[in-house]
Amino acid sequence: MKVVALVQARMGSTRLPNKVMKLIGGIPMIELLLSRLSRAKEVDQIIVATSVDERNLSLVEHVRKLDYACEQGSEHDVLDRFVQAARAHQADVVVRITGDCPLVDPELVDECIRRFKAAGVDYFSNISPPTYPDGLDIEVCSFKALEQTSQETSKPFDREHVTPYLRESGQFNTAAMQHSQDFSALRWTADELADFAVIEKVFQHFHPRIDFTWVEVLNLQHQQPDIFNSNQHIIRNEGAAMGTGQKLWKRAKQIIPGGNMLLSKRAEMFLPELWPAYFSKAKGCKVWDLDGNEYTDMSIMGIGTNTLGYGHPEVDDAVRKTIDAGNMSTLNCPEEVYLAEKLIELHPWADMVRFARSGGEANAVAIRIARAATGKDKVAICGYHGWHDWYLSANLGDDKTLAGHLLPGLAPNGVPQSLRDTVFPFNYNNFAELEALVNAHDIGVIKMEVQRNKGPEDDFLHKVRQLATDYGMVLIFDECTSGFRQTFGGLHKIYGVEPDMAMFGKALGNGYGITATIGKREIMEAAQTTFISSTFWTERIGPTAALKTLEVMERVKSWEQITQTGLEITAKWKALADRHGLSITTNGLPALTGFSFNSPNTLAYKTLITQEMLAKGYLAGTSVYVCTEHTPEVVTNFFEALEPVFALVKECEEGRDVMSLLKGPVCHGGFKRLN
Repeated sequence: MKVVALVQARMGSTRLPNKVMKLIGGIPMIELLLSRLSRAKEVDQIIVATSVDERNLSLVEHVRKLDYACEQGSEHDVLDRFVQAARAHQADVVVRITGDCPLVDPELVDECIRRFKAAGVDYFSNISPPTYPDGLDIEVCSFKALEQTSQETSKPFDREHVTPYLRESGQFNTAAMQHSQDFSALRWTADELADFAVIEKVFQHFHPRIDFTWVEVLNLQHQQPDIFNSNQHIIRNEGAAMGTGQKLWKRAKQIIPGGNMLLSKRAEMFLPELWPAYFSKAKGCKVWDLDGNEYTDMSIMGIGTNTLGYGHPEVDDAVRKTIDAGNMSTLNCPEEVYLAEKLIELHPWADMVRFARSGGEANAVAIRIARAATGKDKVAICGYHGWHDWYLSANLGDDKTLAGHLLPGLAPNGVPQSLRDTVFPFNYNNFAELEALVNAHDIGVIKMEVQRNKGPEDDFLHKVRQLATDYGMVLIFDECTSGFRQTFGGLHKIYGVEPDMAMFGKALGNGYGITATIGKREIMEAAQTTFISSTFWTERIGPTAALKTLEVMERVKSWEQITQTGLEITAKWKALADRHGLSITTNGLPALTGFSFNSPNTLAYKTLITQEMLAKGYLAGTSVYVCTEHTPEVVTNFFEALEPVFALVKECEEGRDVMSLLKGPVCHGGFKRLN
C-alpha cells in the first residue's frame, strides 16, 4: 500500500494570513513542518495540497523548490482537493496533516499509520476524542473511503473540513488511539497570531534542533509555562465552528482598535462570537456574508443609510458613470452646485450649503460656523451629535452628563480639559431646563435633534425657536438621522419650525458618503471667517449619488412608504407581544422603529432574537430601519419567523433560563434611546 501524507495548506487563512510561509528563525513554517514530517518512516510520499488561488503561488514555488510535490485544487472544497491530489499520486492510504501544525511528531504519525493497518479500518485518528495537544492531530484513511466520502456528502462543512463524514456518518469502520493522560487543553497549533508566537518560542528554545519530539515540548511546557500562556484562552477547534466573517472579526480586533470604525456595526452589539460581521454583497434588503449565506436585513440597514434599499440600480448607475468620467480632478465637480440648489429648494428658509462626507464632520462644521457667527463658545445640546471633541467635552468632569443622550458612561479621554463647561446638555421637551441654561450661561448656540422617540409637547420646538430668536442664539437642527424619513427633507417641516442651520446625512446618498450643512446666509457666510476645508469633501461620487437619490425619493415618495411600513411593523410587534402576554415599549420614528422588553433580561432577549433569527436567515434584533424594499411579503415572512422566538421569550419570563438558550455572550447595550 502506498501511504501518502497530504499536508493541507494555503495562504488565504482568515485568522492568520500567509501563516504557512511566516518565518521562524528565517525558515518558512511550512518548511519546518515538512522537514519534521519527512522523518516519518511509514510515509512513502509527502504532498502539499493547496488551492488554485493566486495568493498561493509563493507557497507552491517554495514547496517545489524543496523537492516536494504540490497539488492545487479547490479553495473551499478541500475534500475534493484531497481526492484529486491523492488520485494524482496513486495513494492507497491518505494521512491528513494540516499546515498550521508544525510541531507534528513523525513518531506519532508512524504510530497512527501502524495502528490503522493493524486495525484494518477505513479511518483511524488520534482526535476521536482528542487527548493529545491541539496541533498534533493525525488522521489516516483509505483512499477508497475518502473517495466514497466525496461522492456521498454535499454538506459545505464536510467538504471544507474533509473528514467529518468519515467519522460521523456510520458508513465506515473507524478506530482511534488515546493517550493515557488528557492533554487536549494544550494548544500547539498556529491558527492565530498568539499561536504563532508560541510556536516561534518553541523552535527558538530547541534551536538549532528541529527533530525534538512532542514529549520534549510537553516537558518544556511543564518547565517553562510562560512560553505557552499567550494562546491558552483560545478554544480547541474553535475555527471549525466559526464562519469566515467571525474569524475575520477576531483578526480585525487584533489590528484595528475596537475591530472597526463604527460602534454600531461591531459584532458585540448584535451577537458576540456568532455574528457574521462582514458582507460580500448587498442588494435590496438582502445581505450575503463571506461564506455566501443570504440574509434578509430586518435590522439597521447600513445604520439607516439605505432607505431605497441596498444597491439601488439608478443610484449605482449614476455613480458608475461618474467613475467612468472621473471622480477627482484639480477642478471642482458641478454636482455640488446642483445638490446645493436642490437642498435650498426643499428648505426655502436656507440660503447656503456646505458639504462633508460623514455625520460627525457635518456636526463639527455646523458648530464651527455657528460659533464663528455668534462669537460665543458655549453650546446647549439635546441628542446625539457625533464623536468630535466639542460634543464629548460635555462629559469632562462628569461622564454621566451625556447618559441621557445615547452615550452613557463614555469617557472623554483625549478631549482637552480646556473645553470643560463649553457644552451643556438639556432634555427633550424640558423647556424650563433649557431656559435655565440660557439664563445661567452665555449660550450662543442651541443644537438639537428635532425628534428621536417622542414628538414635541406643549409647543416645545416653537418655544425653543423663540428663545433662540430672543437671545440671538443660532438654532441648529441635527437631521443627520431624521432627514428624508418622514418628509421630503427635514423632519422639522412637519412641525412648522425653521432653524437657522440644519444637517443631513445617512439617507441623503443611499449608502454613499455625503452630508450637508444648510443655513441662513448671514450665518453660513461666517464659514469664510474661519478655516473649514478637506480634500475628499470635493470628490464627485457623494453629490452624484445624492442627486440621483433625491430624484428617486421624490418620484416614489419613499418617505411615505417607509413611514407606513414602519407603523405596520410597530403595530405587529405590539400585537405579537400581546398575543404572548409580554410587555414591550416601542420607540423611534416610524421608519427607525424599535422596541424593548420591559424586563431585567431585555438584553438577553434581544440577543436571543438575533441568534434565533440569524439561523432562519434574518439579520434582526429589536430595531428595524425601514427601506422601500421591505415589502408587505417581506414583513409578513419576518413576523412568521419571529413568532416562535417571542414564545421562547415568554417561556423565559415564566421561569426558563434564557442563558441556557444562548450559544454565546449577551450583546452589549450600546446607544440608549431618548425618552
